[in-house]
Amino acid sequence: MDAEIFALLGQDGITNGAIYALLALALVLVFAVTRIIFIPQGEFLAWGALTMAALEAGHFPGTVWLLLGAGALTFAADLLGGAAARRQLGKSALWNLLYPAVLAGLLWVLPLQALPQVAKGLLVLGIVVPLGPMIYRVAFQPVAEAPVLVLLIVAVALHLLMVGIGLLIFGPEGSRTLPFSEAQFEIGSLVVGGHTLVVLAASVLLIVALYLYFDRTLGGKALRATAINRNGARLMGISPALAGRQTFFFAALIGALSGLLVAPLTTIYYDSGFLIGLKGFVAAIIGGLASYPLAAGGAVLVGLLESFSSFWASAFKDVIVFTLIIPVLMWRSLTSHHVEEEE
Repeated sequence: MDAEIFALLGQDGITNGAIYALLALALVLVFAVTRIIFIPQGEFLAWGALTMAALEAGHFPGTVWLLLGAGALTFAADLLGGAAARRQLGKSALWNLLYPAVLAGLLWVLPLQALPQVAKGLLVLGIVVPLGPMIYRVAFQPVAEAPVLVLLIVAVALHLLMVGIGLLIFGPEGSRTLPFSEAQFEIGSLVVGGHTLVVLAASVLLIVALYLYFDRTLGGKALRATAINRNGARLMGISPALAGRQTFFFAALIGALSGLLVAPLTTIYYDSGFLIGLKGFVAAIIGGLASYPLAAGGAVLVGLLESFSSFWASAFKDVIVFTLIIPVLMWRSLTSHHVEEEE
């Protein structure tokens, strides 16, 4: 391996690591606030990428029908909920019924294929991101106080359902989207693609924006309080249900944005999100499902390990990446204090 190949593999590893860092950030955030190991995180990535591919082809995206159906289910859940939920029926109807209907009408009349790339990306976020809070309301909020194992079983069942829905909506064919930038920059003998810089810049900007949100805003501080002590946050008037919906909003935003970033780099299928999400999960485990900096560092490590493994042993690159979780779990098992789950 010469220096040029080493630099090229390093570039690919860091680019992939930036995407895994976003997914790891979402997984850590969801687990810290809601105690849910969110297995379907990668499905938002696949849906975001394939929705973008549908818009580029000028097709009405099937995820809009999913948004309409999920909105109707969410409104029905609020309608049949307790008195507190019924007091918010007007707001629920606005976001779960009116918003999807208006968006569907807008997409029906717009010349989708002729839209600028950035406009298509914003439409993808507008379609996919609201699904996060809707999924939490329907699938997780009714069992929010259940043990972690029950929440994990629900997450696995939801993953299987979302994969099946993805196959129904998008079909078995894979898609690849256009890059957000086709510029090429030469750094010595290394050529850096413009989309690679877009991936790195978007990842850094999103991480910084989330840091500022959690550090400077009341809503972000409420989520931090819920992550530190759920019962204490509840006693201070912070709604666990609202915190869960906000958390899933960010998880869906990160997943959909990751899909937009990764789709120009590789072909995405309806079930590709699971494997990519698992690599983000490995990075999150390195961070102990608690530390954002360690998870981000682990994501870069996973990306580099995958990139160099693809050069030396391409048939076993995924095996090598997932094997990394074994020494991490052994080390954490030996150095962590074991406590029973809080009742």
